[in-house]
Amino acid sequence: MPNGPCPHGLPRQCGETDNACTPSYIRPMAAPRPSRLPRGRSALPPEQVGRAQRERILRAVTTEVARRGYAEVTVADIVAVARVSRSSFYAQFTDREDCLLAAADDGRRLMFARMSAAVDEQPADVDELALLRAGLRAHLGFLRDDPAFAVLFYLELPSVGRRGVDRVAEARRKLAARTSVWHARARTRHPNWPQVPDAVYRALTGATEELICERVRTDAIAELAALEDVLVDLHVRLLTAA
Repeated sequence: MPNGPCPHGLPRQCGETDNACTPSYIRPMAAPRPSRLPRGRSALPPEQVGRAQRERILRAVTTEVARRGYAEVTVADIVAVARVSRSSFYAQFTDREDCLLAAADDGRRLMFARMSAAVDEQPADVDELALLRAGLRAHLGFLRDDPAFAVLFYLELPSVGRRGVDRVAEARRKLAARTSVWHARARTRHPNWPQVPDAVYRALTGATEELICERVRTDAIAELAALEDVLVDLHVRLLTAA
């Protein structure tokens, strides 16, 4: 039987293991560890080896930080899970914080790419609200499909300090800008829709992110899709009323 409190702050029950008290968004990711590249001289080009090692390190830091919290994760933990050497880690990153920020940047890039692809796939004559819904659905779907990144980004990244907070703020600015572009395009087809100040787009983004964060914080990432109708309605009420 494990000693001490649950590492996730959840109450233990008699006989529980660490896995039993692990939040549900982490359990699926506790399985196979990344395979190590063959020992000795590799037939792969050095650039390809470096990319593969970087990907494993970024996934390792994302999963471990989501599982245990940034304060509890060391470089030794990261390289053990990624199955790379310390020298390989330091060839890619300055320190643990640099690694975490890189993981956040990588995940954020993929999230926005998925949102853009979802919008670009819509037909040219699609209804503006359907276009809005496609982007929001992709946003929520990405976080649902990568819950470790959701935890890292919404719960752990701000604890890194100014650089982490800046990453969160930059993501919010980009989300607000996307909403502004969508609204400007929509108003060319719906001139009766109101023009609003930039602060409204920022407020909408803040409300959206807070609703998402609440789901992440309460171990309800799998239920993020339920926010889709709420978020569409929120945008409609603030941006389409004449």
